[in-house]
Amino acid sequence: MESTYYAELIRPFWAPPSWLFGPVWTILYVIIVASFTTVFYKAYKKDIPKKTAIPFALNLFFNFAFTPIQFGLQNNLLASLDILFVLGTLVWAIKSIKPQLPWVAYANIPYLAWVIFATVLQLTVTYLNA
Repeated sequence: MESTYYAELIRPFWAPPSWLFGPVWTILYVIIVASFTTVFYKAYKKDIPKKTAIPFALNLFFNFAFTPIQFGLQNNLLASLDILFVLGTLVWAIKSIKPQLPWVAYANIPYLAWVIFATVLQLTVTYLNA
């Protein structure tokens, strides 16, 4: 269900309908759980350097912070900053894991594509509602 706050925002004509976010994130969270859990497990077992897991942990933090910032605080500017951190940590994570676990890097390409789209959308919504 679309929040009243989000429904009242000016959005670009190309913004997807609100009902699409749930199914997309469901698929992406399956990818995230499988791939990120593998990274954390491999780092825990010392199969990969522990520092490799840092961008993955930061990505989860920023990812989970987005909804409370956007819909709880209703702060578009802070949500824009947060999603830039989601994007940056995801790129860092993919680059850092590719040499050790290439499948994790490739598995996260749909997540990266969605985050790029969501970043452009959030920056556009922030601009339109400034």
